[in-house]
Amino acid sequence: MKRNGNHMKTRKLLATSAIALAGTLALGGCAAGGGGQNADGSVTLTLWHNSTTGDGKKYWEDTAAAFEAANPGVTIEIQAVQNEEMDGKLQTALNSGDAPDLFMARGGGKLADIVKAGQVMDLTDKISSDAQTALGSSLSAFEIDGKNYGMPVAVLPSGIFTSQDLLTAAGVTSAPKTIDELEAANAKIKATGVAPIAVGAKDAWPAAHWYYNFALRACSKDVLDSAAASRSFDDPCWLKAGEDLESFLKTQPFNEGFLTTAAQQGAGSSAGLLANHQAAMELMGAWDPGVIASLTPDQQPLADLGWFPFPEVPGGDGEPGAMMGGVDGYSCWVNAPAQCTDFLNFLVDKENQEAYATAFQTLPASSEAVDAVTTPALQSVLEAYSKAPYVSVWLDTLYGQNVGNALNVAVVDMFAGKGTPQGIVDAVNAAASRS
Repeated sequence: MKRNGNHMKTRKLLATSAIALAGTLALGGCAAGGGGQNADGSVTLTLWHNSTTGDGKKYWEDTAAAFEAANPGVTIEIQAVQNEEMDGKLQTALNSGDAPDLFMARGGGKLADIVKAGQVMDLTDKISSDAQTALGSSLSAFEIDGKNYGMPVAVLPSGIFTSQDLLTAAGVTSAPKTIDELEAANAKIKATGVAPIAVGAKDAWPAAHWYYNFALRACSKDVLDSAAASRSFDDPCWLKAGEDLESFLKTQPFNEGFLTTAAQQGAGSSAGLLANHQAAMELMGAWDPGVIASLTPDQQPLADLGWFPFPEVPGGDGEPGAMMGGVDGYSCWVNAPAQCTDFLNFLVDKENQEAYATAFQTLPASSEAVDAVTTPALQSVLEAYSKAPYVSVWLDTLYGQNVGNALNVAVVDMFAGKGTPQGIVDAVNAAASRS
């Protein structure tokens, strides 16, 4: 993507995939069930999302109200589902045959699985021409076998978010470009009494993202593509990725108690440690600025927030500058009323995409709304994203829920000192053989 709104270029994601396993803070519960046609001819749409606090919560309320005003007789009932519970609750609702009409889309293998089960609506002929133009290749994130099953709302490359003040105080004057430089920076930061890097390993996926990024450096694009189809780790690069991560873990780069640290909930979460200047860095996707802002003492954006790409790692087959990332989107349940697709098209109007980017402090999927990105850290993400030779989706999303969960658990075991690089490979291959 370019910084200028009329030139934003969205990278085509590997293996037609996408969506981060995280969004913004979400603490609410949920009630299952789709809406539908009422006896009086009116229509109720149920919407599940994962934000219940601050500007994100208000965005969904305001956008639903605006849609209702423009579409008399349509009511949108909003439910918030805590992020770490979203996949499980959504799958249960889909399997029960009484799912929400609108829900967060999971790309990759997760989306392919619900497409195969006939649980999600084919949107191929229902996306407006204006939306197709504005969204461009980000729509490919939700393509399965040439058909579209989701509407993208945000582009979410990952990298390392930073407290520039803490880096400066430690004498780290430039962004680490290699893993050796990152380890050297960590040593300087640790000497100042703060944690070099925060990680919320309690939630599993934030720890697993370290393995994903080491794999992105170790494995070629061809290997990543073939693994997306096979869902197995047959190439030696997967073992190298684990060995590189194991070597990094031995330098003790993370906050104390990282195994019991959550990612996004509360001041003691990994995002909270960065927000309160108790850790200097966090590896996370481009939704992180909004989460961090909700956890600062004044609930305002972190004034010294910076960002740099995941460092290069020697000896691997990955192309320099490749990124890990995804696309947040929304899908319609297969039995949702027709107005569901009207709402999806409404979500990606320029005004609503600008509001989304502002509310969530993230990157909009629409090329028309990129001027709403004013945070320097996110502008740095955009710059790196525009130069990336390719972007791979989060591996747990790519491989589907069963294989992805096995991968994440195996990585956390290694973080805990109970697992090995070979154990990660074995766990993935065992789960793939059962799928």
